[in-house]
Amino acid sequence: MLIITCIKQVPDTTQVKIDAVTGTLIREGVPSIINPFDAHALEESLRLKDEYGFKVVAISMGPPSAEMTLRRALALGADDVILLSDRAFGGADTLATSMLLSEAIKRLSVHEEIAMVICGKQTIDGDTAQVGPGIATRLKYTQLTSVDRIENIDIQSRRITVRCKFEGRYEILESSLPAMIAVLREINRPRYPTVPMRMMSQEAVIKTWDNKIMRLNENTVGLKGSATAVKRIFSPDRAMGQILGGDEISNPDDAARMLIDKLVSKNLLSLQ
Repeated sequence: MLIITCIKQVPDTTQVKIDAVTGTLIREGVPSIINPFDAHALEESLRLKDEYGFKVVAISMGPPSAEMTLRRALALGADDVILLSDRAFGGADTLATSMLLSEAIKRLSVHEEIAMVICGKQTIDGDTAQVGPGIATRLKYTQLTSVDRIENIDIQSRRITVRCKFEGRYEILESSLPAMIAVLREINRPRYPTVPMRMMSQEAVIKTWDNKIMRLNENTVGLKGSATAVKRIFSPDRAMGQILGGDEISNPDDAARMLIDKLVSKNLLSLQ
């Protein structure tokens, strides 16, 4: 049985800058990394492979440079990798992205049964958390999100039990397979590749599926198949904050009164 792991190459957001004129990201000279949430998704897939004997296939959609991310997946222990890359796929929003990934997963399911699709909760460049649920909806898979622990898998009965972390509580959920599982960072600690595996991954041939292979209507993929578009990217203006009172005020009532007076003076609060 297969575990499909969806991973994405993203710009290192600690070094991203925005062009003040065009309002777009300046990608030149910015290093790319595997999306941190996806790194945990891959690690969890590999742990399940070690424990239950699943086969792990990592899929990424992106430009040819995304091969780097897939080579790391091979170095870590993935059995196979596939890059979805074509100019027709460019500019995709989450709707078009989930459609393309789900179609690729359908192609893989023809040859081998799929147990689950594991994704990171979200990407650090988009932060939408929509692609995983979009895949689940299109494939009609059970959807399990915010998962911080996989408790048990019963392969014979095709059942999985997970723990989901929500604000102020945990929930233990049991569902049928196949399932789409969106994991949190807390679920594990990613491993490091060994030197022999790194060397092997550099020599591997990365399978690339373009639209000649996928044979999809170009109006349903990429920019043409996107229902949304990014109009502008900008850094919000943040005025310098002000500390009221400082050490000379120890009484909470005085501090609250000073804050109220300040808000009233700026017409941010009305006492009427």
